[in-house]
Order: sequence, then C-alpha cells, then structure tokens
Amino acid sequence: MAACAAPPPSGAPGEFNDPYEAANRKRHEFNKRIDRTLVRPVARRVSKGDGDGTAGRVVSNFASNLSMPQAVVNHVLQGDLNNATRMTARFLLNSTFGFGGLADIATEAGLPEEDTDFGATLHAWGVGEGAYLELPVFGPSTERDAAGMVVDLFTDPLGSVLTARQANIARAARIAGKVADRGRFGDTLDSILYDSADSYAQARLIYLLNRRDELGVEAEDDFIDPYEDIYAE
Repeated sequence: MAACAAPPPSGAPGEFNDPYEAANRKRHEFNKRIDRTLVRPVARRVSKGDGDGTAGRVVSNFASNLSMPQAVVNHVLQGDLNNATRMTARFLLNSTFGFGGLADIATEAGLPEEDTDFGATLHAWGVGEGAYLELPVFGPSTERDAAGMVVDLFTDPLGSVLTARQANIARAARIAGKVADRGRFGDTLDSILYDSADSYAQARLIYLLNRRDELGVEAEDDFIDPYEDIYAE
C-alpha cells in the first residue's frame, strides 16, 4: 500500500506512471502469445457454435452472480451501504428466481449490476493507483489493483461456504465467463492487440482511462492522448 500511495515520478505533463515498462512489455507479449494460441481460438470456436450468443450470456450471468457476495463486502468497506443492499438483493433474486444466476432477472427488476473490488476499496480509502503493471495472464492493472486482487482472493464470502466440488465449479464458471466475454468482444480486443501500431501502449491507455472513469477520477487538464491527432481541428 505504501508503494501505491507514493506519488508518480516527475516528468512531462500527461506521462503515465510506468517505471516497469520494459518488464511490462515482456509480460504483454507473453499474454498476447497465450491469447493468440489458446484463448482467442477457443473463444472463437465457442462463439461460432453459440449462434445468437445465448449460452455465452448464460455463462457470463452465472459467473457474474458468483462475484456479487464479494462486491457486497467491498461496497460495505467503501461505506456504500445503498449499493451493498441493492447487490445483496440482486444476488438473492438471481440465485433463487434466476436459477442460480443463469438468468439475470434482477436487471429487469431495476437492480443492474454495480460490481466493485478491493482495488476500488483502496481507492475509496485514499490509496493512490501506483505504477502501471501488466500481470501475466490477468493483463493490465496497477499496483493498487494488483494488491486488491490478492485481497479479493482471500475475502470472498463464498469461499467459506462452498464445498471443494462447488468451489471447482465456481472457478470453472469464472474462466468460462472470461472466455465467453473474449468471444463476445473479440473484434474490439483484436483491434487493440493485433491491429494497433503499439498494442501495449494502446492497452495501457484504454485500461487506465476506463479504470479512472470507473472510479470517478477526473482526467487531468494536461492529460495527453498519444493517439490524438494534434493537427486535427
């Protein structure tokens, strides 16, 4: 947490806090190899056989529902009791009338998903995002979010109530959900990873902007988008 709270190194306005870029780029290439040789082919095959995508949505719904107890814990830790209550109701509704979370009837009932994690909790507690990291397999992150990911592994309420067999099913569902998402957003991810001039810089930019927007962090006035045409009017 001390590393996360440390201010970024001084430099030109708009620079990213990326002191580990050389190592991050190596891990980025490693992640691309895994995606190219394993994840993307499997996701494409699954997506092709899924037709209208119903099976993929069902798997994603189930995996998403499994994450709700963890989200409730983090909403409470962030002092957001309103969303903690709403996500508890969402979990109970989808788990009972949604056939264990296979169907997302809670959204139709006015309880859309408000997911969160311990990285967001650390942000709410005033911990800075720290340096940018590209994690093996997991992809783009920051020091704060990586620390939060570790904490989330040990604070999932379901971990203490599921049997070993149920826990294995839950892990398989989460992996299948990620594969389904890879197939659903395949064209967008392919354009980032394989069609951009610098896929590492593009992934870093998109992740940090999306994450800061998700956390409600306003962009700095002097932020520089490296993909913006400075000569465009």
